[in-house]
Amino acid sequence: MLDFFSIFSKGGIVLWCFQGTSQLFTPSVNALIKSVILQERTGNNSFSHESLTLKYKLDNEFELIFVVAYQNILQLSYVDKLLTDIQLEFRERYKLALLNLNQSGVSLNFSEFTDCFHQLLREKEEESRQEQKAGRKMRTFEDSQKSKKTVSSMIENKKEEKKPLKGKENKVPKGVSNDSPKSVASNPSSNSSQSSASNTPEVPSENGVLDEETRQRNLQKLMMRGKKKTPAASKSPEAPKRKGKQATKWNDSVSNKDIAELDRSETKEDDAAVPTKAEQALVGKMSGQLQDIEPEDDDDDDDDFEEEEEEEEVHQKTKTAGKSRGGGMFSMFRNLVGSKTLSKEDLQPALEKMKDHLIAKNVAADIAVKLCESVSAKLEGKVLGTFGSIASTVKNTLQESCVQILSPRRRVDILRDAMDAKQQRRPYVVTFCGVNGVGKSTNLAKVCFWLVENGLSVLIAACDTFRSGAVEQLRTHVRKLNALHPEKRNSRDMVQLYERGYGKDSAGIAMEAISSARDYHIDVVLVDTAGRMQDNEPLMRALSKLVKVNQPDLVLFVGEALVGNEAVDQLCKFNQALADYSQSTEPRLIDGIILTKFDTIDDKVGAAISMTYTTGQPIVFVGTGQTYSDLRNLNARAVVSALLKG
Repeated sequence: MLDFFSIFSKGGIVLWCFQGTSQLFTPSVNALIKSVILQERTGNNSFSHESLTLKYKLDNEFELIFVVAYQNILQLSYVDKLLTDIQLEFRERYKLALLNLNQSGVSLNFSEFTDCFHQLLREKEEESRQEQKAGRKMRTFEDSQKSKKTVSSMIENKKEEKKPLKGKENKVPKGVSNDSPKSVASNPSSNSSQSSASNTPEVPSENGVLDEETRQRNLQKLMMRGKKKTPAASKSPEAPKRKGKQATKWNDSVSNKDIAELDRSETKEDDAAVPTKAEQALVGKMSGQLQDIEPEDDDDDDDDFEEEEEEEEVHQKTKTAGKSRGGGMFSMFRNLVGSKTLSKEDLQPALEKMKDHLIAKNVAADIAVKLCESVSAKLEGKVLGTFGSIASTVKNTLQESCVQILSPRRRVDILRDAMDAKQQRRPYVVTFCGVNGVGKSTNLAKVCFWLVENGLSVLIAACDTFRSGAVEQLRTHVRKLNALHPEKRNSRDMVQLYERGYGKDSAGIAMEAISSARDYHIDVVLVDTAGRMQDNEPLMRALSKLVKVNQPDLVLFVGEALVGNEAVDQLCKFNQALADYSQSTEPRLIDGIILTKFDTIDDKVGAAISMTYTTGQPIVFVGTGQTYSDLRNLNARAVVSALLKG
């Protein structure tokens, strides 16, 4: 039933292999290594590639990987148990072989392991058949969750009264008097006197004589008896009363002077954007590659961490909670020091705390769970040295995993690719897409400024024909960029705008812009698209059509650094829409990410992890402000340092 089983080291040395068919399994195993193991995505032990299902198990003590492959149409319930038994059996042989290798120098040979493998395979297949014949057994009472409940947890304490919510202690229900019972008891006639005070004449005073004012008031109350109450008069008696619904009057008359002021069809000299002194000072400072994000100074955290480690070594037997001076999410590991093999039970409490810490740092919940599972799989079975601390081990493992996730699979070098396209006499095309309000046009202008600083001419295609003011916004950016770089290229400005107004087909506008850039030898075309929610099918179809028709060199997704769980949903649905609506066997998907508003999140940098883990694509740019120079490269170690801080 199994097609393939292989045991190899993390260094790439195949120790033993079984192949039941003539099918070539090398591409599937290479895809598993490249997409899962090297990318730190080992939380789920199952991987699908073409028509195969691959399951794997890691042995962190001996750095071994066990991989089994079978057809994905099969339902083999014994594979996980077989992997565990094979691991336990082989690791003992491997340990003995390493000892013999050190003593005798004989090379490793596990050819005799084939008989053991077939025997274990037959046993597991037989157990699986017996389980299928027996059918599913009902759980006993001891196995249920109800048996774990204690008697004290099921006893209701009726003496405890519910405390009223804050601010509602003195709230009185409708129809109930606001007087307290104490006041009512002390003055039983107060209720009746208050309820009929408005219609009951006032009683005489003690000497039986009423004054004139009281008498007039009593006469007025007697006259009001039996009459309907009139609504209370308005506080502003002079306010005009609207009689009925009145038609709205529109003043359509516009003078010639107003027409001249409202005409925006032609560029006027007065409308030219004048850059400020601060913007003029930015010119010439962004040539070459962009700067990385500056890491925060975390020397104090490292010093505290090292001091706590020293204290733990000195006071191993007298540990108390009062002596701990912090340590954040890793403080619970410090009671596990010494030569110890880490088990899943040892790591489980800490992984729960680590998951909460990642979610608090804005990592999507699903991604936080997968990341914790990956760290658990990497640490389970690992043996620490005598002076090794689990705190530093877990922290280093998590840091390595996050850095590996943020490290791009392929390098995206726009300057190099643009120069290469220029030698081929064609424009380099970049398309910007994303949801509404994330800063696509603003960051497009930043990228344009950086490209012009490096001597490349740019054509901006205004393909956002949906949002009002989108073309005018790009027009303002173009004027300001040309004012900052007044030099000409072939008697044309360095930055130009290709626009066709609103309500037009964005794919057609992009095609015309690329053709115009090719005719006028413009180096780069930046395509601005309309913001769209991931569930808006008509706009997603339009985006897929634009990408399919024009085949840009780079498709960049612009996302906010403020989002949490929404980042996964946005990226997944954008990729899914580009794949579904393209009607192509090899559709173009998102090639990179621009992370905006990074200066507003402090150390909550989890969106970078969520986006990169979801797509596997690199973060090309990071927006850190509002000026043209606020564009940076992602520094993976700086982001991970902020993620683990606290």
